[in-house]
Amino acid sequence: MENTVNNTAAKDTNEFDQTVKPVSLWADAWKRLKKNKMALAGLWITIAYILIAVLAPVLPFYPYEEQVIAHQNLPPSLKPAGEVMLRSTEAYMYKVAKKEKRTGLSEEQQFKLAEMQEDVRTNPVHQRRYLLGTDALGRDTLSRVIYGGRVSIMIGFIGTITALLVGILIGAIAGYIGGWVDNLIMRFVDIMYGLPYMLIVIIMMAILGQNIFILFIAIALVSWLTIARVVRGQVISLKSSEFIEAARSMGARKRRIIVKHLLPSTIGIIIVYSSLSLPSFIMNESFLSFLGLGVSAPLASWGSLVSEGVSTMTLYPWQLLVPACTMTIFLFAMNFLGDGLRDAFDPQSKNRL
Repeated sequence: MENTVNNTAAKDTNEFDQTVKPVSLWADAWKRLKKNKMALAGLWITIAYILIAVLAPVLPFYPYEEQVIAHQNLPPSLKPAGEVMLRSTEAYMYKVAKKEKRTGLSEEQQFKLAEMQEDVRTNPVHQRRYLLGTDALGRDTLSRVIYGGRVSIMIGFIGTITALLVGILIGAIAGYIGGWVDNLIMRFVDIMYGLPYMLIVIIMMAILGQNIFILFIAIALVSWLTIARVVRGQVISLKSSEFIEAARSMGARKRRIIVKHLLPSTIGIIIVYSSLSLPSFIMNESFLSFLGLGVSAPLASWGSLVSEGVSTMTLYPWQLLVPACTMTIFLFAMNFLGDGLRDAFDPQSKNRL
């Protein structure tokens, strides 16, 4: 009888005497995230992009820097490149002949066409298939977009990680210690906010050169300001809570209180900020690359590919549409995921999902 009473007392029950199973923060957030179809689709799209970017070196793609001059500006096709090249060349020759008011090809054109046919038949490089076409140097657009995505996503992750490491540390210290330390740090943050961020980045890239590491430093220069303010506000609202007072009364040091108690309580906001800021860093890098101050050849990013495609969009639209659509889909997916995470970790949104 006594064991039965103890077992019953050990279980959590509601007002209807029904057993309630405890749910962790992560399980509850995942449960609500699954109800948001757009956020879930954004999650799977993001995972797919990251997997392709990480596994690109072992996937059967052509080298992104390899040039095949004979395959310049080939349109997207499932057919071998040699066949597409012959068809395009022949169509161009007939177009020239029509313009010159000739009914057929000249002997020179026929000889050139026969020479190309023989080369296509004997050269194995013409058996390649460019699903998304090629660029002006005969490089595979699909491979360029995938490897460009590696660079863009890497820059986004590095910028986000830098913002988190610096912003969380500074924000937690300012919020918990308070006083003159808080005032000093926040005035510095205000000064940094007042600087023309993009202009400073452009000046750094112009002076120090187009180096990918300089680009990382430039993008991460003031990326920590927003998360520092957010974490500071959360720490200020939590540092007078009962569980913090209990930790102080047990002799816990400031560092332990910040690391073990305060920061875990802000993890939801940190995750949401990370998912929403990563697209921002990718857009900043794309803007710099579009201006010619980003990633330099032979490396490429989505921004540099869009910049190259703009100059040829009239004649070869796929060179612009492919990287632009690829980047747009990824940014939409990250924004949908960020919105879903914000709702999932927001207790006030429980009744909306």
